Amino acid sequence: MTQPDDFGFTEEAALLKESARKFFSEHFSVDKLHTMVAADPTPERAPEVNWDAALWQQMVDLGWSLLAVPEEQGGVGMPLVGVAGLVEELGRAAFPCPLLSTLSASYVLAASGDGAHQALEEIAAGETAALAMVNASGSWSPADTSVSASGGRISGTAWYVQDAGKVSRLLVCARAGDKLGLYWVAADAAGVEITQDGIVDPTRDQAHIQFSDVEAVCVSEQAGEAFAAAMPAIWTLHAADMVGAGEWQLQTTVEYVNQRQQFDKPLGFFQAVKHPLVNVMIDIDEAKSLVYASACAVDCEPDKAAQYAHMAQASASDMAGFASSRSVQYHGGIGFTWECYVHLFFKRQKHSQMLWGDGPWHRARLAEILIDSAA
Repeated sequence: MTQPDDFGFTEEAALLKESARKFFSEHFSVDKLHTMVAADPTPERAPEVNWDAALWQQMVDLGWSLLAVPEEQGGVGMPLVGVAGLVEELGRAAFPCPLLSTLSASYVLAASGDGAHQALEEIAAGETAALAMVNASGSWSPADTSVSASGGRISGTAWYVQDAGKVSRLLVCARAGDKLGLYWVAADAAGVEITQDGIVDPTRDQAHIQFSDVEAVCVSEQAGEAFAAAMPAIWTLHAADMVGAGEWQLQTTVEYVNQRQQFDKPLGFFQAVKHPLVNVMIDIDEAKSLVYASACAVDCEPDKAAQYAHMAQASASDMAGFASSRSVQYHGGIGFTWECYVHLFFKRQKHSQMLWGDGPWHRARLAEILIDSAA
């Protein structure tokens, strides 16, 4: 099946994206973001989990957290191209919440077979979830997990868990003998110890989690296959978040250089400023096109989903770094100050740039796909 010309971006998807932009515009300004996550500029401050749980509940009530849950389990089952539009607006607002983590866990669960139905129904009922699968060296390969399972209980440590301080459930990858399983765990269960990490991004939280003989429900014994099926969707949504944040960086910087006067002219008048900003715009448009092509591939061309997702993630990762550097540079002397809001998006983008693999890593995986196909 080939992709439709409009990527399958339906009227329903357009309405969701528009309503999300309106929601964040009305309820979560950048002023509120800065007050929430950057009130304390002390470098030595302890890691914090700052977010608006009441506003998140409104998002849950709107049904955003269950978009990736199949209809059979009480969700919406929206095509990925529509979900990508929502996540793009999430990135534009840099709203601290567990939406991206919950959607990611939902895609893994949806690929895990019948044993995951109960977990999906819990997400449909309002529970939130995060993936706990990475070892201390940062490998996202399920086979490298440092958590073990035996007799319905798990032990070990999962690292780099995103939004661990905001979720109620954890989807843990653990090894049981020669099998890799997925285990559904309550975040407040006995034996679960969550330790917040100090990270550069104040709009997110990250933790490492110690499991000490924790009771867990096995939802699948095919963790590798489930992750392989879900990763194109996860990469696509992560890239969509970077695209949204990049759009905020570009718009804010263009507004600033058109107001800031230098030599009796707007700063944006000079080619040394305007040309790099045009390059930022081109990079954002490229990444955005690849995001929706990737989302459409997941929906319509699953055989090409991984290839397109690597392209989208590589492009968005490179764009995130470039847009961040230009946004700070062209805000001049205030651009690197704590009071200037640009640093919030700079830090979110730098975290995102590396989280699921940077541009070179994804291009290497893309090369493997293309070379294997040619061979």
